Amino acid sequence: MTIRTPALLAAVVVAGCAARFAGASAIAAIAVPADVPAALQPAAGQEPFLEAHASGVQVYECSAPADAPAAWAWQFKGPEATLTGARGEVIGRHFGGPSWASSDGATVVGKVAASAPSPERGSIPWLLLTIRSHEGAGTLAATSSVQRIDTEGGVAPATPCGPANAHQVERVGYTATFVFWRAKPAA
Repeated sequence: MTIRTPALLAAVVVAGCAARFAGASAIAAIAVPADVPAALQPAAGQEPFLEAHASGVQVYECSAPADAPAAWAWQFKGPEATLTGARGEVIGRHFGGPSWASSDGATVVGKVAASAPSPERGSIPWLLLTIRSHEGAGTLAATSSVQRIDTEGGVAPATPCGPANAHQVERVGYTATFVFWRAKPAA
């Protein structure tokens, strides 16, 4: 897992406090995360404004697709994670969609735009997601892109999947960092 610098953590604390006490429009931008592959960089004209730590599970079900009934495999169903800020305070949740909901009322739904292998062996990939829908007026309302980085764990189970355990659900623990990006304010 990548360790963030104290300056970045301070920026996240400032961003969290701004969101909590002054509304989403007052959130200060944070430093751009280092060591993220070029393919996972958001489009020009965006800035990171919030970094959240996710801790939870990736949910998988043993099943075979209708169009390939002999192709049994662990199928990804979705994430279930709590999002915390720099001081460990709960700031929202991450769930299927993929979606992120802030504790102050905004929900965004993303779409995977790019993927890169995690540097941590046995971990789910790093992602860049673009936002396809917004709801509510909270901290995440201005989000235009999300990076999932610093992943640990979460890969499909190594146990066999077949007719004997059809529809078995496994919840695999994972952690990640989500960096939320927004359009830069006009100069």
